[in-house]
Amino acid sequence: MSDEDADSAENDAEAESEAEAETDAEPEPGTVAAFEERLDDAEAALESAETETDLDDVDETLDDIEADLEDAALPEPDEDEEDAEDPREELESRLSDVRSGVEDQRGPYAEDVVSDVNGVKTTVDGTRWTADGREAVVDTVQAFATTVNDTLGTDVSAPDDLETAVFDDLVAAVEGAELDADEDAEEIAALLNATDDLEAGVEDAEEWTDLSVREQLRRDGYYESLGGKFKDFPPEWSALKEWQKRDDPEMVVLLLEKMGDSEFMKRHALDALKHMGNEDALEKLRELANRREIPAIEALGKIGSEDALDAVQEYTESESNPQLQKAGLRAVAEIGSPEATQDVANQLVAENESVRSVAARSLGLIGDTRAIDPLADVLADETESESVRASAAWALVQIGTERALDAAADYADERSFIIQQEAQKAVAALDA
Repeated sequence: MSDEDADSAENDAEAESEAEAETDAEPEPGTVAAFEERLDDAEAALESAETETDLDDVDETLDDIEADLEDAALPEPDEDEEDAEDPREELESRLSDVRSGVEDQRGPYAEDVVSDVNGVKTTVDGTRWTADGREAVVDTVQAFATTVNDTLGTDVSAPDDLETAVFDDLVAAVEGAELDADEDAEEIAALLNATDDLEAGVEDAEEWTDLSVREQLRRDGYYESLGGKFKDFPPEWSALKEWQKRDDPEMVVLLLEKMGDSEFMKRHALDALKHMGNEDALEKLRELANRREIPAIEALGKIGSEDALDAVQEYTESESNPQLQKAGLRAVAEIGSPEATQDVANQLVAENESVRSVAARSLGLIGDTRAIDPLADVLADETESESVRASAAWALVQIGTERALDAAADYADERSFIIQQEAQKAVAALDA
């Protein structure tokens, strides 16, 4: 080998040695390469982690990397390049992926079992079950209790009826076992499999809402009044007439709840409640009155209970809807509470003539003597319509005190026959 060749070989060896040295050297802290290496180590540690403590160590490492990454002066992407890579963004994305891997590898925990059981308890508490559904839920809960007892060596008793207190007992058993995520991993896994079966069994159990409307009515005994026979179609209507005869508002309200979206059935059901006038229907009628259902407002008036006053009184001022307003005025009048006198009297000057007339008659039915003066003023107003003045005269006669009758009797010679007729009733009452 010539001296020249020997020198060349020596130079190549030196270059290779320098390259190897550079490869083995630690990257400078705070650089992209340094962060990539630290994330490589974290991933390796995650892969080999066997316990919760190992995972805690990985989490702590990731916290350190995240803190250093926030302070690092990393290269910024080239603004002139649309698809330029951002080293910081790529590192943060990788860090997030490793964190997700830590969370995926944790557990399972006894707390997961407790959370699932409490969730099932809430579902069972808030669901109306059919008889078959109730039985299925009981069987499912008993099976779950058996698994809990076999797994934990406990003795939780699941009753033959649906008592949600058993869920509290099961939760207490799981919490009392103080299961460790590492040492008791098999037991926790078995319990979680059992809670999956528990959730599936409850979900599959038959709820009341799974039934058709007629099935629900039948199971609640709605058709029992027919004795297997009915004259009019549909059968719900036939049964409704029977429940009305029996003065049973509960069954009529049941029909409203199940078939209230049918205008035909709703109309007939509300009409039945109106004729029955039973206070047991107040709650449902108040609900419907709050939805501005005029038949419900009328029915509340027919019942005549002061407990319904607040549900109808507000409609005495509904000037944008005269029909609703008149229904409210009539209902208030039939309830007859003096508390509503002022609200009704305010409508003696309403824009709608028929509303003014109904307001006057309503004051007569309430019978509050405070209404005498405003009614007398209406009667004396010759610019007012004949029908409204006649209603005011009628109302004064209904109030019936001497002062009220005197105010009406002054118009016994009125040219209007309908006003004169009411005034003459007042004269007769004074002479009696």
